[in-house]
Amino acid sequence: MRLSKTTAAVFTAMMTLPVVPAQAQQDTLAPTGRWSTYTAGRAQTPPMGWSSWNAFATDIDESKILGSAEALVRDGLAAKGYRYVNIDDGWALQRRVRDGALIIRPGRFPITVQSNADASFRPLTDRLHGMGLKAGIYSDLGRNTCSQAYSPDDTDLPKGSVLEREIGLYGHIDQDIDLFFAKWGFDFIKVDGCGLRAFGADAEKVRSGKYRALPPILNMDFVNRSDIPAVQALFGQINAALARDNPDGDYLLSLCIWGAADVRSWGKNVGNISRTSDDINPSWGRMLTNFDTAAKRAFYAHPGSWNDPDMLFIGKGDFDADHLTEARSHMTMWAMINAPLMIGMDLRQAPRSLLDIFGNAQVIALDQDPAGHQAIVAFDSDDVQIFVKTLSTGEKAVAIFNRGAASLDVDLTAAQMKFRDDADVKLVDLWSGERRSFRATTKLKIQGHQTLLFRANGTRVLTDGLYLSEQPGNVNPAVDGVVEPMPDPTIHRSATGWQGTRGTGEGPIYAGWGGAQADRAPFGEVLAIKGARFDTGVGVLANSRLEVRNQGYRRFTAVVGINDSARDTNRAATFAVYGDGKLLATSRALKWGDPGQLISADVTGVRIVELVTRANGSNAAPLPTSWADAALMKR
Repeated sequence: MRLSKTTAAVFTAMMTLPVVPAQAQQDTLAPTGRWSTYTAGRAQTPPMGWSSWNAFATDIDESKILGSAEALVRDGLAAKGYRYVNIDDGWALQRRVRDGALIIRPGRFPITVQSNADASFRPLTDRLHGMGLKAGIYSDLGRNTCSQAYSPDDTDLPKGSVLEREIGLYGHIDQDIDLFFAKWGFDFIKVDGCGLRAFGADAEKVRSGKYRALPPILNMDFVNRSDIPAVQALFGQINAALARDNPDGDYLLSLCIWGAADVRSWGKNVGNISRTSDDINPSWGRMLTNFDTAAKRAFYAHPGSWNDPDMLFIGKGDFDADHLTEARSHMTMWAMINAPLMIGMDLRQAPRSLLDIFGNAQVIALDQDPAGHQAIVAFDSDDVQIFVKTLSTGEKAVAIFNRGAASLDVDLTAAQMKFRDDADVKLVDLWSGERRSFRATTKLKIQGHQTLLFRANGTRVLTDGLYLSEQPGNVNPAVDGVVEPMPDPTIHRSATGWQGTRGTGEGPIYAGWGGAQADRAPFGEVLAIKGARFDTGVGVLANSRLEVRNQGYRRFTAVVGINDSARDTNRAATFAVYGDGKLLATSRALKWGDPGQLISADVTGVRIVELVTRANGSNAAPLPTSWADAALMKR
């Protein structure tokens, strides 16, 4: 086993394990010996496909849906993994009051019309399935949908009485999920949340008598005004219905509540993809906003449940055929963070240059890599970022992302990839195909808004193991120490598509600064214990529990301590390692200013390793702690 210099410097003899009292059942830090993130449905890799919203909004019809599906097949994108064809908002005419049945807009979808029976989407989903594709549908947690809340006119909105226009899931979850999946044959559902936030008694559309009031339980501005248990309960009912109506488990649930209700802490446990941001639009600034909401949340995404910064907006605005550099960057960074690859343009009119971007097989392979490790930030600044992803082959993917418009000279180092300086690092450019090699450091030129993307081979610093920050898809912050949700202070806000620049602009609507960070301390600060800095590790707040899937490794090691960024210099924390629910190792009580302590545990045969950090005293102030150099070793 090769330890870092810092680890070697703090290496101490292992202490005799103290007796740790059994924890009460309600103790969320008590080890469970199980992996708790969402594994239902079919999302072992991020879903890929096409969605109607960005291209058509509510102006959808059968020819647009089927034409886009045919384009996926004709242009070879379906064969490369783009299989979902998702019908977004705008498909429903009304809900029949006497029995609650949903009625499809018959003029827009003639394929659904049946003699002597209600219209059914089954002929359309059968058609899509016959093409080797999957079919997706849209609904809302409330009585009404997002377009009913925010569309500037009623042209494409549901018709009829107030009750007939209530087409959302609220009060009809079991009935509608049965309709969508068991009767109509859909495979995917996107569930919005506008109906739970936009129809309060003081809303203009409610006061005008057009809609019934539904007291808001979801608030995008103030997380304390969301009824989080109530929102979770609705998704729980949806999950129960999905399991009941899909006995083969072939479905996918997309949560779309834009980071509200502290969903960043629980979305990974209740759905296959969870939106981390408001809607994207085709501007460079908005793309950065959406990307940032997911880019530093690598521990909150895993095979089965993924961060979703919204659809690809390639094909319009700053990402059209005249802006191929920006379009490639958009595609690249979505692939690096394992985002769903949902095309949003009218594929019937897609030029070859954009089809080539969507269809780059090597970039797609990064997004679909079966290991499921989201890229982590290896270098961070306002102008340029370097992201590194560990692949199932043992190789690394490296993206150098120029956020600004000016060209830059950049350095890429072997250390950023956790490769040795004294051995060759071989790079293959996944956009140009060019090859190069270097030792220690190489200098590169990057144009404005460009992203350089490489597949890298080198000699690993850890020859017989893997750092936890290299395998975020195997690390789940079951409890991440965040007591009070807070907005992420690092995310830039830009104008939304719904209101443009009217009003006063966006506040910090993303209530979700997570407590667990890869190769950083909480809040993005440096990993450091008593002045000793670490390039590698897991930073997490005290009173946290991390679940780690062990894939045949025999030993866990880390240097633990209170991070130098802690403001509370009096509280102590204890670090413990569990294997399948049994205590394996623990530290002494450590305070700010204490040197890091090496903690090591034999995890041979262990399936789930759990890392628990407990702090004494009040939870009023967050206490940043470090599992520095945390790694699983083969011996």
